[in-house]
Amino acid sequence: MSKNKKIAVIGAGNGGKAMAAHLALQDFEVALFNRTAERVQVIAELGGIQLTSYEDGPKGFGPIQTVTSDIEAAIKGAHLIMVVVPSSAHRDIATALAPFLVGGQVVILHPGRTGGALEFRQVLTDNGCREDVTIAEAETFIYASRSEGPAKARIFRIKNAVPLAALPATRTREVLDLIKVAYPVFIDGVNVLHTGLNNMGAIFHPALTLLNAGRIESTSGEFQFYIDGVTKSTASVLEVLDRERVTVAAAIGVRARTAKEWLNLAYNVQGEDLYEAIHNQTGYYGIKAPSTLAHRYIFEDIPMSLVPISAFAKRYGVSVRGMDAIIRLACIIHHTDYWRRGRTMDKLGIGNLSVSELTRYVNEGIHPSS
Repeated sequence: MSKNKKIAVIGAGNGGKAMAAHLALQDFEVALFNRTAERVQVIAELGGIQLTSYEDGPKGFGPIQTVTSDIEAAIKGAHLIMVVVPSSAHRDIATALAPFLVGGQVVILHPGRTGGALEFRQVLTDNGCREDVTIAEAETFIYASRSEGPAKARIFRIKNAVPLAALPATRTREVLDLIKVAYPVFIDGVNVLHTGLNNMGAIFHPALTLLNAGRIESTSGEFQFYIDGVTKSTASVLEVLDRERVTVAAAIGVRARTAKEWLNLAYNVQGEDLYEAIHNQTGYYGIKAPSTLAHRYIFEDIPMSLVPISAFAKRYGVSVRGMDAIIRLACIIHHTDYWRRGRTMDKLGIGNLSVSELTRYVNEGIHPSS
């Protein structure tokens, strides 16, 4: 993709602003969409976003050509559409995009969490979109980043390698070739089962938030989330959840990375155990904990990450007691039923597919119902 091509960034939160500014600094034409116009008003007035970063990271003022709350205007003429919103909003974004997508456009979820591309495709179908649009998802978000003002963003670290997969997997190479000018760090993620079940946010985010709930409420998150929040005991819980995730993946023929393997891939850090590996990741230093329990680490990562992994477990005969315990704690604290609200097999459009049928669908795009 040449740099005179338009890229639409959907979402102006922590990640969306960082991505929009970084793409703009690489001389791409960028359109930034946010459903609430007031949130991007200052960006529109200033004409861009000021990006700060680590020592040799991208920095400067990134000019944004189009800043809008009109999703049709944002994606018109854009060959590449980057969806950078909490995965709990994927269904709404897919519904909003369905009438305006045109053949040849590529939509990438940053990230998909678990089942993101599957759900997105199903929602487009349910809303009558018959255009030949490619849906892809990143395994994790490429940046550790934060918003630092209405028109300011900071990147703490850019990951060294981020797996990406398209649905079906036969289109993954096309997507990688399209985005490599902007993001050469994306690599082949095999298929969306691999990217979805290598979802490290599912392991790190909700359990750490819930196990540090008292500290978050008493300090409003005034501590380092991954450094102070990860103790020997909390790391032990993370290791149990990680083993369950890897076991679920194996049940459907996926060799998932362990959390330690992922930290080495993404950040080139190692350790004797998960506790040590996390503390060796310098990019985690300075990242504060959530200021409240009303945070996406629970309301996003529970229903859009842990619930679908648990659903896969139940469908394919795997016990995930640790994972179910974390989901139950979240339901109690938030007074809701995340199993009902989350991504079920039916919402992902895969119902009661066998392992072989599921694999064929994600690899070749052939669904038994089609």
